Amino acid sequence: MLLSTGVGLSGCASFSPDSGMTVVSDVASQTIGKDVAFVRSADGAERTGGVVRRLLRRPLTVDTAVQVALLSNKGLQAAYNELALAETDLIEQSLPPNPVFAISRISGNGSYEIERQVVGDILALATLPFRSEIARERFRQAQLRAALETLRLAAQVRRTYFRSVAANEMVGLLTDAKSTAESTAQLAKKRGETGSLNKLDQAREQVFYAETTADLATARQEATSAREQLTRLMGLWGEDLDFRLPNRLPTLPRRPRSLPSIEADAVGHRIDLQIARMELAALEKSLGLTQATRFVTLLDLAGVSKRSREDEGPPIRERGFDIEFQIPIFDGGEVRVRQAAERYNQGFNLLTERAVNVRSEARDAYRVYRSAYDIASHYQREILPLRQIITEEMQLRFSSMQIDVFALLTEARQRLASLRAAINAKRAFWLAQSDLQTAVNGGGSEAARETPTTTAAAAPAAGVGH
Repeated sequence: MLLSTGVGLSGCASFSPDSGMTVVSDVASQTIGKDVAFVRSADGAERTGGVVRRLLRRPLTVDTAVQVALLSNKGLQAAYNELALAETDLIEQSLPPNPVFAISRISGNGSYEIERQVVGDILALATLPFRSEIARERFRQAQLRAALETLRLAAQVRRTYFRSVAANEMVGLLTDAKSTAESTAQLAKKRGETGSLNKLDQAREQVFYAETTADLATARQEATSAREQLTRLMGLWGEDLDFRLPNRLPTLPRRPRSLPSIEADAVGHRIDLQIARMELAALEKSLGLTQATRFVTLLDLAGVSKRSREDEGPPIRERGFDIEFQIPIFDGGEVRVRQAAERYNQGFNLLTERAVNVRSEARDAYRVYRSAYDIASHYQREILPLRQIITEEMQLRFSSMQIDVFALLTEARQRLASLRAAINAKRAFWLAQSDLQTAVNGGGSEAARETPTTTAAAAPAAGVGH
């Protein structure tokens, strides 16, 4: 009976064809509009490698960079391996306990005794449906954690991409500025040799050239480092390192996004919040299981078949059963119940804290986004056009010999400062837009990783009502 029951229950447990990746694919498709792939064979690696190579033939956009990273990043593949391991835990927890078969033979003086036993854990078999349901909750959490890692990688790629492109734009700007400053420094040196320019003015022009040269070297280093970081996130090496990045950041959108229900959107979409909710539900079920089994922690049933013979007598066959259980004299399960209750209370408090933080993060991200848009837009629509007017007027006055070349170059330095500030403001906007998307969907800071209660899993746990 024990064997037949176990075989019937074991038929319900089986591995999924995709190791639970359907949830991850749906989240990636619906949230960021990208595809994911769990590479588990040489053929799969070749297919994804072909897709990546085709994407890298064109200049890299932010969407292309994210897609390449989702296909090539080995750290993300390791997160998908964690999901596959979580499925093995689900299957293991869904299988009935294996029976134990024991046989013993004792002989001497012409007599012998043979005893056979089949022992089964009745308590584990009785609680199997509850443990299986808890294991399914854990597996669903693992699916969402894999999806969260996917969103986290996408967010890192977006931020690094905009930093890299902004650094390229800054390098281009400072390269032109250095060429102008070099010409000015040479002119100042020649005029100083003729005595028509004093040492103070010479030093001013030369220091501008020296500072611009240093700024350009710094910008080049920042561009190189940002590109290398982007390369690491995209998981590229070898021939794929020769990808092309734009030299300028994208233009600002015509108007910023209006998100009047930003808090509700974040609470409804944040994956880390969904994980915390599922963790609390699993802890609640674990509490119920702990309370139901607080007095009985050991219940084994054994079927016994015994055959013996003494001297020349006929064999004697005996059959029966053996029950083994623990008497809760000293430990009535209070410790386990208290632990389960405290784990549940911990999960409840962490979920409440996470919900409060999610709302605040969403509000703050939207305010930063709007502020960054207003600042970047102010530079594009007000400051830079005014700087262009000033430059054109100064050139007209220089052409009519109303000002000298050094007055024109002074204005060029001021315009350079405005252009650098405009690039930084535009970069801040695109980073803020990435952070806003992260605040709504999840995948941001390390604080969004799994809570401590997640690791309390397999042991029965959960708590009191609220």
